[in-house]
Amino acid sequence: MAERINAVKTSFFGKGAIRLLEPELQKMGIRRALLVTDRFLYDSGAAARVGQVLSDAGAEYAVYYNVQPNPTVQVVNDCIAAARTLQVQLLVALGGGSAIDTAKAASIVVACGGTVEQYEGENKSSKPGLPIVAVNTTAGTGSECTSFYIVTDPVRHSKMAMVDPNCMVSIAVNDTDFMSSMPPKLTAATGMDALTHAIEAALSKNANPLTDKDAYWAMQAIVQNLPRAVANGQDEAARTMMAYAENVAGMAFSNAGLGMVHAMAHALGGHYNLPHGVCNAVLLPYVLAFNSRSPVCRERFMTIAAAMGLQGTFTPDTAAPAVIQFVRQLSAGVGIPANLAQLNKVDPADFAALAELALHDTCMSTNQITPTRDEVVAVYTAAFRG
Repeated sequence: MAERINAVKTSFFGKGAIRLLEPELQKMGIRRALLVTDRFLYDSGAAARVGQVLSDAGAEYAVYYNVQPNPTVQVVNDCIAAARTLQVQLLVALGGGSAIDTAKAASIVVACGGTVEQYEGENKSSKPGLPIVAVNTTAGTGSECTSFYIVTDPVRHSKMAMVDPNCMVSIAVNDTDFMSSMPPKLTAATGMDALTHAIEAALSKNANPLTDKDAYWAMQAIVQNLPRAVANGQDEAARTMMAYAENVAGMAFSNAGLGMVHAMAHALGGHYNLPHGVCNAVLLPYVLAFNSRSPVCRERFMTIAAAMGLQGTFTPDTAAPAVIQFVRQLSAGVGIPANLAQLNKVDPADFAALAELALHDTCMSTNQITPTRDEVVAVYTAAFRG
């Protein structure tokens, strides 16, 4: 079977990597750029640091700093309006998945026209979007290297998943100087998001040898370094390894796809405006238990157990429970809530509606098992009760 592998053209890693951006911008001949970020990164001076690189490269820039967590259609539309008014040649996203996804959505609409809602699904754009530089400030979403972006639709109270190589970032910067100030809760949530990416890529219907290489290595690196990064944000070695791991996990799922965890998390997070990484982390063990009914998944759980460093000899029947228990322990160890009830906002009366949204989510198509609505409700219910 023929495979297509998408990858970012240029990625920079490590402490001080932002300094490598200036000559690349000069090569691109950029004269006008829009820096897309949130108010915190603007007020903290991080945006000014990136802006200085733009100025040193000879580019004028303006700042759009109204990105919100779980960015909505309105946030994207405001960013589009700014980009069009200023006639910029480049979008520079500074932040985690929210900023980068906002820039991706804006880049597609600016280049191709229409509305952001028209691009929900797979491969809906007609040509590449406006070029994007992503300066990543978290170690989790992988958005700086994927062909995915997510936008919240407030009308349906859900998240729209877009899969489109035309949204790919041109240059990704993973500079740990921008990550060291992440608080423990954000470090944990984004790190568990990255682990979910790696696991779902490995279990995906579209997994292949290249995505497996990335997915299993990312699992190993995350379980070894996430607890250290949560415990001490100034642990440079752990931060650096998490930056590599989330990026590699992103490349894995960008090409293999995701699954039921993300489909359910998109519905949950969009409805209640909950942190995406936390939704993934809470749902992950319950979806893994559901997917362990698949013979393909049970075989792959043995490789997952080995990648995570679990001790012992496993069979297809014993590997899944061991992996699920390990994931529970890892989540608890980094401070993730044990169940959906602890998130306070979640109401089981909404589970049937959330299940309908999850079943139509783009990510569900690569899950090994296609669940029924009642089965999705059952998983939500199990995750609520804990």
